Amino acid sequence: MSAPAFRTLPAGGDPLRVLVVGAGAMGRAWLGTVAASPDVTLVGVVDLDPDAATAATEGAPGTVAGTDLAAVAAASGAQAVINVTTPAAHLPVTLRALGLGLPVLGEKPAAASVAEALRLAAAAELAGQLFMVSQSRSHDRHLRRFRDQARRLGPLGILTTEFFLAPRFGGFRDAMAHPLLLDMAIHPFDAARYVLDAEPVSVYCQEYNPSWSWYAGDAAATAVFEMTGGIRYVYTGSWCSPGLETSWNGHWRLSGAHGTATWDGEGPPLPSTAPAQEPADQGPPDGIAGALAAFVHALRTGATPRGEIHENVLSLAMVDAAVLSSREDRRVVVADLLDAAHAEALSAAGPEREALNSWPSARTPH
Repeated sequence: MSAPAFRTLPAGGDPLRVLVVGAGAMGRAWLGTVAASPDVTLVGVVDLDPDAATAATEGAPGTVAGTDLAAVAAASGAQAVINVTTPAAHLPVTLRALGLGLPVLGEKPAAASVAEALRLAAAAELAGQLFMVSQSRSHDRHLRRFRDQARRLGPLGILTTEFFLAPRFGGFRDAMAHPLLLDMAIHPFDAARYVLDAEPVSVYCQEYNPSWSWYAGDAAATAVFEMTGGIRYVYTGSWCSPGLETSWNGHWRLSGAHGTATWDGEGPPLPSTAPAQEPADQGPPDGIAGALAAFVHALRTGATPRGEIHENVLSLAMVDAAVLSSREDRRVVVADLLDAAHAEALSAAGPEREALNSWPSARTPH
């Protein structure tokens, strides 16, 4: 399985006409980002609640609102879709958009499971369209510098992330079986792949729920990943740890043969040796604005962006493998999980079965 070519749009010219699906809290954040971007223009909003869809278009004259993706896409002349629905809706909404011949930028995770994500990778191939997953926390100028410092540490040995916060969200997270791993851990897992330029081989994970936790499911976990090249990545986190809290990106430490670098998740990373003079970061913006800029750039140039579905599947596989390891109290080999997910995707697939069948394996070559 490897990233295929996708249809591009002419470089330059008018801003990309985008349609946003999902008008909840995260949808409103995306709407603000779209409004602030010179690269795109909002032409439609879709939500199951017609009043929410209409309210989201206030201040954007001429924007089409509705509950049906196909109808709003046709009426608005949308050129791309931003999927900001709940994870359970990612599969049907993205399948529908790709089936309409529209590229998709989707909120993380790609889908509710690796099997569903593989179906979406196959559907993107079939449609010849780009499906990119927004890993917003990986679009961070300090993370880019941390990765640059990693290249100066020689052979790498171990990367650790400590994540300790105590948010009281209310709502669906409080009732989830694996709130930390399923809702949050994909961010550092994806960032670890980026920093190390390495892929997951296996994981052993333990989850637990402190006695004072306000979550129904396990809100704390420690996972030890073997990565390609023999590197270890260790993630320790808790969502019910008040006091001396880390940043939302966590606290990072990377050790190599020639030194160590740390990052507090907010400011510039710190190397153990005096760094060479580094130029000011001229990269794309941070957060979801960075994801949007990367998506538009890819559609204009044909360059495969980070977060393209075939690449992003492995970040979701790290999450699913950690959950499986915790549930069964054993080391999980990621390649085995991918094979099982491929078989599951084939058993459930619709038109995308042709592409799924063409893959020798769902394992991404290293």
